[in-house]
Amino acid sequence: MLFPDLIRLTTSSITTYRLRSFLTALGIAIGITAVIMLTSIGEGLHRFVLAEFSQFGTNLISIQPGKTQTQGGNVGIFGSVRQLSIEDAQSLRHLPNVEYVDPSVTGNAEVRFNGKTRRTTVYGAGHDFTKVLASKVQTGSFLPDEDPSQARALVVLGSKVRQELFAGLNPLGSYLRIGGQRYRVIGVMEPKGQILGFDMDDTVIIPAARALELFNRSGLMEIHLSYSANADLQGVLNAITALLKERHGRVDFTLVPQEKALEVLGSVLDVITFAVGALGGISLLVGGVGILTIMTMAVTERTAEIGLLRALGARERQVLTLFLGEAMLLSALGGLAGLALGVGITQALHLLFPALPVHTPWLFAVLAELSAVSIGLLAGVIPARRAARLNPVEALHAE
Repeated sequence: MLFPDLIRLTTSSITTYRLRSFLTALGIAIGITAVIMLTSIGEGLHRFVLAEFSQFGTNLISIQPGKTQTQGGNVGIFGSVRQLSIEDAQSLRHLPNVEYVDPSVTGNAEVRFNGKTRRTTVYGAGHDFTKVLASKVQTGSFLPDEDPSQARALVVLGSKVRQELFAGLNPLGSYLRIGGQRYRVIGVMEPKGQILGFDMDDTVIIPAARALELFNRSGLMEIHLSYSANADLQGVLNAITALLKERHGRVDFTLVPQEKALEVLGSVLDVITFAVGALGGISLLVGGVGILTIMTMAVTERTAEIGLLRALGARERQVLTLFLGEAMLLSALGGLAGLALGVGITQALHLLFPALPVHTPWLFAVLAELSAVSIGLLAGVIPARRAARLNPVEALHAE
């Protein structure tokens, strides 16, 4: 049987039995649609979360007080944790491959200006804050590089705080009160938006030493450190550990590299994307069962036709190829329809709900189509073999 003849016979069978062909392809189309929708949403969430975490950069290390390690027994006075200090942060600046260091204290306080009051997040930071966390000043300047013990009462506003308290006014040089203390405004940050639900624009930034005093804290909540892009991460971690261990007498702190955190997070999100794709794949299996059922019925309905083909000289292999080709073509058509439907629905959802991140990788689309064709091939094997093995004489007598 020539290839054009195979195509003509296969397509004529599909067009002759339109309803049956439509229902067969529909099962595959629904399965592909489910796979595309779920994987698009999963991949969209994957990219969104990684982008949220990496927008401050990837060459970051967070240093937190306390060792994340479980110990047994009562360690008495040795169980106390030495707080991270501004002096610790200053000493880290001199390590090789360390570019910028930012001491961090965070709290919540009441901000008041000209009779207007707003409760907002207050960041205690150093002058390297914008360089470590990839932020920019929109107007004015950031906190100056000065002796932390003599830190002046200066503040940099988030864009939302500026809008709420200084609508229509130039805030630079004005004075406002934070937690009852008077601060002079020297700058306004560029809008940063929300990061994992936390509004970065509804904040004010003051010197870390002032924040320790404001919140009555004895130590920093965290130290953020950026290192050279070409530096060896483990070497940087070893240098930080050695320095802080020398200053504290023991390892009573935890290092959290952004790079490793992103790797772990990426692995978790990959598993989630695969899991939701597998859930959609169940629909594909259901579609395969539908192909098996309908192709088996087709063999019964077309027994006389098969007998005629065999009587005209068609070999078993040719009949087998004919039915397998029909099953694969139906699956391929259903897969293409499912791809179009899945992409269309996901894009429509994104238009209706802009906050919902969606992304359809071409790799998933190609794999989904190949899966549809493969399922059609596997589901069509049993009916095709049954058709190929029919006795020509008995098949011609069938009604």
